[in-house]
Amino acid sequence: MPEAPLPDSVDMLITPRTRDLGEGFTVRRVLPYAKRRHVGPFVFFDHMGPVQFEPGQGLDVRPHPHIGLATVTYLFDGEIMHRDSLGVVQPIRPGDVNWMVAGSGIAHSERTRPELRQSGAPLHGIQSWFALPRAHEETEPTFHHHPASSLPEIEKPGVHLRLIAGKAFGVESPAQTFAPMFYLDAQMSSGATLPLPEGYEEQAVYVAIGEVELDGNVYGEGTMLVLKPGARPKIVARGAARLMLLGGAPLDGERNLWWNFVSSSKDRIEQAKADWRAGNWPKVPGETEFIPLPEGM
Repeated sequence: MPEAPLPDSVDMLITPRTRDLGEGFTVRRVLPYAKRRHVGPFVFFDHMGPVQFEPGQGLDVRPHPHIGLATVTYLFDGEIMHRDSLGVVQPIRPGDVNWMVAGSGIAHSERTRPELRQSGAPLHGIQSWFALPRAHEETEPTFHHHPASSLPEIEKPGVHLRLIAGKAFGVESPAQTFAPMFYLDAQMSSGATLPLPEGYEEQAVYVAIGEVELDGNVYGEGTMLVLKPGARPKIVARGAARLMLLGGAPLDGERNLWWNFVSSSKDRIEQAKADWRAGNWPKVPGETEFIPLPEGM
């Protein structure tokens, strides 16, 4: 049966690919996509879970490196303990933002705390990477925690929005960004119409929970709709729904993405690979494990 044509406002429909990370924990990888490598500065977008870990199990992402990006894990449910090579130890909980700028290089781990591991815990959220502009790719690494209470909230009829990063609807997130962008968590009641921020050339809508109708077509959970520049589609919730709105100015040139490294320079990625392989990288205090450099990728 042929697929229904896309609405005029939609440039591309992306269906995630499932990745099993072990112990029953799966992610739905949306970006990068073969036909769409990025939307604004967003070069990586994973939908994690939802999962309920069994007692004794949990998330164990051993220390691994990053360059050339900023990253944020945004949770709907559960908790993750972040540790990094700057010495930061910070749990993240639903609605909070842990804003990590890798720049010239950082390493971090993401784990379930032992106290939560004993009884088993839920986990559900979105992990995103943002490519830094060329002028800032080698900036000093930083980490900032922004609790949910510090993030701007916007109320529209039947819609509650939290601004994770960037600017939208006349407000600005405290998270440090390096180029025009927006990232919003939108919770919608049944029948509500979703507003979209203005002034951004590239934008997308990701259906995280529930389903919506866009210009007469219905899209369910796990669908990213990349919109055409200037598009203002009518998006209506069919039942309670939760969407992520994202985008920004186009990147200032293409980016190379290899494993956890993002850079405009292939040579810089080769250097990062060599440094991690040789152990020439800042260590994460309190951690003795690490993820080896993948070979043959």
